[in-house]
Amino acid sequence: MPLQGFSWFLCCRQGFSLLGRDYGEKEEEESFELRSKDETTCNGRGPLEVTLSQPARTANGPSSLSEVPEEMRSLIIEKSKMGLEEDPEQVVKGWLYREVRGGWIRQRRHWFVLTHDSLDYYSSQEKNARRLGTLVLTSLCSVIWPDKQTYKETGYWSITVYGRKHCYRLYTKHFNEAVHWACAIQKVIDSKAPVETPTQLLIRDIEENKFNPEVVEQIYQHNPILKYTQSPLYAPLLPFPYGSLDHTYHNGKGYTTLRDEAVKVFNSLQQLEAARDPVPLIQGVLQTCLDLPLLRDEVYCQLVKQTSGTPTPDTAAHLRYWQLLTCMSCTFLPGTAVLKYLRFHLKRVQSLCPDTEMDNYASFISEALEKTRCRECVPSWEEIQVLMSRQEMLCTVHYPGPGSCQLPISSHTTADELVKKMLEQLRLQDSRNIFALFEQSVHRERPIGGSTIIADILTRFENLATREPESDTQWRLCFKLYCFLDTESIPSDSIEYTFLFEQCHEMMVRGQLPVSEEDLQALAALRLQFLIGDFSTHSPCPPLDELFPSHVVEARVILALKNPQPPPATIPAPQALSNGCPQRFPNGLLTGALWSHTAAHKQKVEQDLRLRGRLKEEGAVVMGAIVERWKGLAGRSRQESMAAYLAIARQWPGFGCTLYEVDFYISSTGSFSQKLWLGVAAKSVSLYRQGEAEALESFPYGQICSYGVSDSNIFKITAGDRDLLFETSKLTEIMQLMNAYFSAACQQHGQGDRTETEGGICPTPTVLEVPSDLV
Repeated sequence: MPLQGFSWFLCCRQGFSLLGRDYGEKEEEESFELRSKDETTCNGRGPLEVTLSQPARTANGPSSLSEVPEEMRSLIIEKSKMGLEEDPEQVVKGWLYREVRGGWIRQRRHWFVLTHDSLDYYSSQEKNARRLGTLVLTSLCSVIWPDKQTYKETGYWSITVYGRKHCYRLYTKHFNEAVHWACAIQKVIDSKAPVETPTQLLIRDIEENKFNPEVVEQIYQHNPILKYTQSPLYAPLLPFPYGSLDHTYHNGKGYTTLRDEAVKVFNSLQQLEAARDPVPLIQGVLQTCLDLPLLRDEVYCQLVKQTSGTPTPDTAAHLRYWQLLTCMSCTFLPGTAVLKYLRFHLKRVQSLCPDTEMDNYASFISEALEKTRCRECVPSWEEIQVLMSRQEMLCTVHYPGPGSCQLPISSHTTADELVKKMLEQLRLQDSRNIFALFEQSVHRERPIGGSTIIADILTRFENLATREPESDTQWRLCFKLYCFLDTESIPSDSIEYTFLFEQCHEMMVRGQLPVSEEDLQALAALRLQFLIGDFSTHSPCPPLDELFPSHVVEARVILALKNPQPPPATIPAPQALSNGCPQRFPNGLLTGALWSHTAAHKQKVEQDLRLRGRLKEEGAVVMGAIVERWKGLAGRSRQESMAAYLAIARQWPGFGCTLYEVDFYISSTGSFSQKLWLGVAAKSVSLYRQGEAEALESFPYGQICSYGVSDSNIFKITAGDRDLLFETSKLTEIMQLMNAYFSAACQQHGQGDRTETEGGICPTPTVLEVPSDLV
């Protein structure tokens, strides 16, 4: 053995010997040996070199396919110029057990020989022993290495070798022996030239001759594999690893190997022609491509095949392939080689079939490919319907208050683009404030990143509604003020002023407007005057939790219930019962277990009823006080009510900031923390005690050196020589908002990479970790 090869072998042996010790395997002498290149195989067979020829290509190869092992006949393999780096003839041989599946699983012992072309097994180790089987090794073969679980279950270390037709499951009692076999087989596989299928070679031919139409037409004419077929597909058009493990991450969805899934997808494509409703089939194919990204190029090639040379191209059945190709082009981009092939196919169809439906679909797909980014979700039912007819879909966007509008969007429209459309629709282009889209439900709200595709958001809403049809939580898109850069100069008769009023009221109801309880009642009364007008006994009032922060009522009730209550009447002990009646149960059985459990449950139920009753009573008292204030507002217009409401809210010095609940770490070790509000505003970041109007401390942006994600849920701000650590579930939202304020400040002052704040002009702070999809 050459010195270099022997060094590789020793390294492999030493490395996995360590693993063997970890698994508790003792060092034993392995029952295998290395052969030099001077030796031949047991049957006198030398290395196998195969090159197959296909139409439209020339290659030097064997005179007949009968001389080639059956496993190699469907493959085209470029002749490797070199085998193993160290020794092309190097092999391993030895006794191994092979799993045999019949009526039951059993193991048989065989003599295995690894050459640089195949893995063979024989009836014995004699020179003229009968060869029982061969697994040809190509670059598509794969090896599963030994695992501890199999050893625990069987007492053997197992390796599995996947070939095109065969799968060898081999067993040995020695860990190091299993590792050496796996290592040697994998090295042979890695030394092989990449396998190419006929479709790949023909795609390359078409690319090379794309400026010669006559040659291209000859290629299509003489190679039916490139054209439409009604026959099933028995093998993928592109190469996939045998026994690929990629599907194991999706076992819950029932996927098998990539090769099998490719054949199944083609079967689904053919079912489109006769399907009454094609949408479920289209969604199924797209979902498979989303789950198994390696299949996307294959599906594109299958669709190009089924839209080439179609006998009746303009029929509704055959246009289904174009409709699926349209959906694919708006969801995933293929790889570079397949993308070039697809673009050529679209141009060819447009030149051969002008002014047809195929021409229209090809033009639509070409434009879509220029805009498509990989989607997070499979298109919704509604999106697929509009894509099939090459239309745009309507998206409903709500804004503060009862208002909403519908805007056309495509599969590529981002949140930033939709925000611009909304600004134009509502004539807010000249506003100094920044607006954004939010995902909103009754209890939750989160901003949408500017580069997020709106169609993905709508699909997510549809999926949630499908999974939870009876849920009261309905998600919607909402257009709102995001960065409050200027709240003073907004015209009182503008829709932006209404936005400010509505969002201020949302903050008040959520308990994020720290003003006195009297002011809260005054705000609620002004809200009623805005919504209903003058007081009337016949006017329906909204519920209290839409006018007043519920936590204020709950806090008052809980504080009242903490007062000591008179103890309940004493229950006679069991011993106090009639002495003439003997006890049927041991002392303490009922009193210590059954009675105590029942009493605790009864006490909890009573406490819940008492709490609900007190909340109802207290709520009625608060509502009565609000109504009395409402009566005193008679004659005020909606505009005056809004102005008075905002005048009260602006008394809070932090008006316009966005509050986030955080755990503030008092010590750098994180041993002590305190629940606070982190307020992010236009010029500074402040810390508040929850419910208090005055900030504990403020940090102008001019003093902030860096900010970002420090750890899993830890947000870090460095101001001067201080590091402030916060634990919060709103990491991304805080990052997005601070980034938006810094960006707005840079644009406003024209300082490029410098920001002007109350603390002076300073460089824009370093962002420790920028989350994706920034607003």
